[in-house]
Amino acid sequence: MPALTTADTIRILVATDSHVGYNERDHIRGDDSWKSFHEVMCLAKERDVDMVLLGGDLFHENKPSRKSMYQVMRSLRMNCLGEKPCELEVLSDMSENFQGAFNHVNYEDPDINVSIPVFSIHGNHDDPSGEGHFAALDLLQVSGLVNYFGRTPESDNIQIKPVLLQKGNTKLALYGMSNVRDERLFRTFRDGKVKFFQPGTQKQDWFNLMTVHQNHHAYTETGYLPENFLPGFLDLVVWGHEHECLIDPRYNPEMNFHVMQPGSSVATSLMPGEAVAKHVAILSVTGRDFKVEPIRLKTVRPFAMREIVLSEEKEIKHLARKEDHRAELTRHLITIVDQLIEQAKAEWEELQDDGDAEEEPPKPLIRLRVEYSAPGGGNFDCENPQRFSNRFVEKVANVNDVIQFHRKKAAGARKIKGGADMPEESILAQLAIDNVRIEKLVREFLEAQNLTILPQNSFGDAVSQFVDKDDRHAMEMFVQESLKSQVKHLMDVDKVDEEELMDMVDQHRSKLEELFAAGELKRVRKSKLRPKPDGWNTDLDGNWSDQPGALLHTDNEAEEDEDDAASIVAPPKGRGRPAATKKATAPAKKTAPAKGGRGKKKVVEEESEEEDEDNDIVMVDSDQEESQLFVRPPPPKRAAQKPAPRKASPVKRTPAPRKGAGTTKSAAATKSQSKLDFSQPTFSQPINKANGTAKKMHQISDDDIDDDDDAFEPAPSTATLKVEPQEE
Repeated sequence: MPALTTADTIRILVATDSHVGYNERDHIRGDDSWKSFHEVMCLAKERDVDMVLLGGDLFHENKPSRKSMYQVMRSLRMNCLGEKPCELEVLSDMSENFQGAFNHVNYEDPDINVSIPVFSIHGNHDDPSGEGHFAALDLLQVSGLVNYFGRTPESDNIQIKPVLLQKGNTKLALYGMSNVRDERLFRTFRDGKVKFFQPGTQKQDWFNLMTVHQNHHAYTETGYLPENFLPGFLDLVVWGHEHECLIDPRYNPEMNFHVMQPGSSVATSLMPGEAVAKHVAILSVTGRDFKVEPIRLKTVRPFAMREIVLSEEKEIKHLARKEDHRAELTRHLITIVDQLIEQAKAEWEELQDDGDAEEEPPKPLIRLRVEYSAPGGGNFDCENPQRFSNRFVEKVANVNDVIQFHRKKAAGARKIKGGADMPEESILAQLAIDNVRIEKLVREFLEAQNLTILPQNSFGDAVSQFVDKDDRHAMEMFVQESLKSQVKHLMDVDKVDEEELMDMVDQHRSKLEELFAAGELKRVRKSKLRPKPDGWNTDLDGNWSDQPGALLHTDNEAEEDEDDAASIVAPPKGRGRPAATKKATAPAKKTAPAKGGRGKKKVVEEESEEEDEDNDIVMVDSDQEESQLFVRPPPPKRAAQKPAPRKASPVKRTPAPRKGAGTTKSAAATKSQSKLDFSQPTFSQPINKANGTAKKMHQISDDDIDDDDDAFEPAPSTATLKVEPQEE
C-alpha cells in the first residue's frame, strides 16, 4: 500500500447529547441548548471537517417544539450546505443503512448541495414513537439535512450493518446502534441475538468506528451495556448517553479497542459529572491509525459546584451547640456561594477571546451541597433552601436550587408499610430529583405493594410512557387491557372455585409479568377515536388523539378487541419500520419475508440486472457465511419460537354503518321554517307535514370513498449491491 498523506485522512467532528430544547421555557436558560449546538456546527465549518458524527439525543424530547426544530434546521443549513464537494465515497448498499423515502446519503442527492454530511443515531430522548414510528431525525433526513442510520426496528433481533465510506486510500466502516432499553439490550446480547456485519473483502484495511447510546456504568445488574459485549474487531467506540465529558480515548486491553465519551454540550442536571468542562473532538483517521483533537466549547453556561460538610468546617462547626445561630450559618454559606460565582465568571472570561468576549458574562449555574449532620447530639439550624436560593436572583441562572441540604444517614435497611424493605442508601442517593427515572422509581415502590390483578412491570412501563412520552392514554389502555386479559383467562376456565379464584388471577398476573420481561408481551392499542370536531384546529388546540375525550368507548369494544388485550406480538421482520396500515381493502403491496434465515432478506433484482463487476466491496448476506460476517456471543442451544403476527384490523376513520345494508335511513328533527330545497327528486321523499321530518333514500358511506388511488409508492432503488457468498 502506498504511503498515506493528508489527502487520505478522514476528519470527523464527534459530538453527543446536544439536548436541544432542554428547559427552553426558562427565560434565562431557554436558549442554552441550541446555542451550544450552533457552536458545534460552526466548528465543523470552520475546521473544514469531512463529516459530523452525532451520538444520539440531538433533541431533549421526542416531540421537539417548533422553536427547537427551527434552530437545529437553521444551524444545519447555515453550516452543512454549500458548494464544497464532499470527498467521501459510499461503498455499501445505502438501502441497507438508510430507510425511508430517501434511502441514500444526502450529499449524493442531485437536488441538494451538501458540503459536510451529518450522520446521527437516535438516543433515549429523541427515539421514534407514535403512529408510523417516526423520530424527529426522520424529519431532518427527509429534508436532506441529516443521515439517520443505526436504526433498531427489532430490539430482540438486532443486525448492525456498517456504512462503508472511503476517502483516498482510507476506508471507514461506520457502525451505529441507536438506543434500546438497557435491560432488554443486555438480554439480547446475552442470548446471542446481535449480529455485526463486516465488509466481505479486505477486512484488515478498514477502520471500524462505532457509536452507541447506552448506559456506560452498571447502575443496576443488567441496566447497562458492558464493553466486552461489543466485538473485538472495533477500533474506536464513541459512547453517548453519559453526560460526563471523558473526551480522551481510553484503551480497553481486554477488547483491544478505545472508548471515547464526549459527554453532553449542555448541563441538564446539577451533578458533579455536568460540572466537568464540555468538549467536542475532531477525529482524524488515516488508514488504521487515528488521533483525537479535543475542542473546549465556549458558549456553555459556566457551572461551579462544591460540596461541604458543616461539621468539618473550622469556622462554623462550633455552631452545632449554639442556640440561634441561623443568621451566622447563613452568612457563611452566602460567602461560599459568592466565591463560586466569582470562580465561574473567571473561568468564562478565560475561555473567551479578546474580540469575542461579551460585555458581561452570563449568569452561572451554582450548586452547593451541604451535609448538615451534627455530631454529639447537636443541631445545625439551616435556612429554607428555596428562600436561600432566592437571595441570588440577579446573580445566578438557577434561582430556586442553588443549595441542597442532606444528612448523613446510618446504613441499614429501612422498613415501610407492607413489610417491604426500602432500597439501600446508595440506591436512594441515585434517586435524586436531578437524575430520577420514572420507571425505576415506580419499580422500587411497587415492590412494597401487593398487586393482585395488574402486572407490576407493565404498570411501570405504562407510567413511563405517560410521563416520558406524553402518552395521555397509556394508563387507561393499560388498565383496560389488563382487566380484559384477566376476564378472558377466567372465562376460558370451565369450573372455578371461589377459593381458587384469587390464585388463578395471581398466576395469570405472574405469567403476564414473565411474558413482558421476556419481551414477548407488547401493548397493542386498538381503541377507536371519536371523529374530530369540525372547528378543531390542530395547531392551536393540539392533536385530537391526545385529548381525554377522544377515545371512543362502545359496548361492543370488548368483543371487537377481546384478543388484543394481552396479545403476544412477534416483531416485524426486516430492517425497516413497520408500515402503517391504510385500509383493510387496500391490496398488499409488500410481500412478507420468507421464513427462516432469522429475518434476513435475499437480494432480489427487479428492474436492473446489469451490475458493476468492478465493485470490490461485497456485503455478504447468507446464512452459510454468518461466521465471517459478525462477532457475537455463542447462540443459545434452543431458540425460542416466536408466534406468528396477527393480521391488522381494518382501520376506519369514522364509525361506518353495518355492511350488507343497501341504504342508510336517518331521521333528523328540524324546526318549521321557510326553506328552499335544491335536492334531486330521486334522492328525497316528500316532507311529512305531521312531524316535519324528511327521509333520505341514499347516503354516501365512507366505505364507498376509496383513497388508495391517491397513495404513492416509494421509488424503486436505482442500484442494488451485489451480494456473493464467500467460501470458508
